[in-house]
Amino acid sequence: MSDTAAVDSVKNGDSTASEAGRVAGGQPAPPSGRRDSSAPSGSAVSRTGDRVMRTLATGSGLLVSAVIGLIALFLLLQAIPALAKNTENFFTFEGTWVVSGDDLKFGIPQQFYATVLVSVIALAIAMPVALGIALFITEYAPKRVAGPIAFTVDLLAAVPSIVYGLWGILVLGPAMVGPNQWLVDNLGFLPFFQQPQNAANMSTGGTMLTAGIVLAVMILPVITAVTREVFAQTPHGHREAALALGASQWEVVRFAVLPFGFSGYISGAMLGLGRALGETMALLLIMSTAGPIDFNVMESGQTFATIIANNAAEFDNPLKTGAYISAGLVLFALTFIVNAAARAVIARKA
Repeated sequence: MSDTAAVDSVKNGDSTASEAGRVAGGQPAPPSGRRDSSAPSGSAVSRTGDRVMRTLATGSGLLVSAVIGLIALFLLLQAIPALAKNTENFFTFEGTWVVSGDDLKFGIPQQFYATVLVSVIALAIAMPVALGIALFITEYAPKRVAGPIAFTVDLLAAVPSIVYGLWGILVLGPAMVGPNQWLVDNLGFLPFFQQPQNAANMSTGGTMLTAGIVLAVMILPVITAVTREVFAQTPHGHREAALALGASQWEVVRFAVLPFGFSGYISGAMLGLGRALGETMALLLIMSTAGPIDFNVMESGQTFATIIANNAAEFDNPLKTGAYISAGLVLFALTFIVNAAARAVIARKA
């Protein structure tokens, strides 16, 4: 009787272990002493793949960093001789550039001001519009409507910048003459809408306001695309939890979608800002003359990119070339600062 009981106990134990393995892993446990041939082996192939992937990822990061470092080094080496010959303060001189001969005079305040002001105008217009479009496509629009709208907005990114420039100076500029004059007549007491020093700006519409509107249209698809994709990744559990608590559609957007996608929204805005800071052809066609630093959007101006492009044909000696490359070096550094600030915002909100 004892031997029979022992055999039954062993059988019952195997059955219990098998049942436990079936419950825990969804598959019957393999017999004791045997190895399941279907289980991952953790073989050398898997470890080799990990090493290859890690090497490729590390190499790609190092390659990009090296290329950026080489670009910065090139700009610095080209700019130093001209900066050494500059008889004015590079960061405060606002006069006409003199880049011929040995008595060089050049500075960046006007270019820095125009670059930042036009980009800020573009962001102020594009960010709210991009946010509204992204929310409409992801939260409110039916699928048969959301697809065509998203496709249409994305098509704006395929339009060449020179086409935007021609549209800005030939269509938008003349159309802005009346509104510009109304702003000057009725809101001229504000520093943003005063009578410009160069009257030609008002007659052609080639103002910073016009340039900012054109840039806003150019960066709109970038901000919209990134924001739309991030909002679409909001976990369904967050939405369902908010709805289960009795939240309205707007409250779901406010308390679930927007907090989740805020960092992506900022990332998209910074990508758009990078496009705006370096834009050349569109702004070159709209704005052609340097203006004062007075925060008046009715003035014209020259950005870092436009002053380089406008004078590139006259780069006939290293010092002249270095003077304009020094402006490019500042633009390079400005882009880095903007991206670092964006990363800080994203890290704080993550």
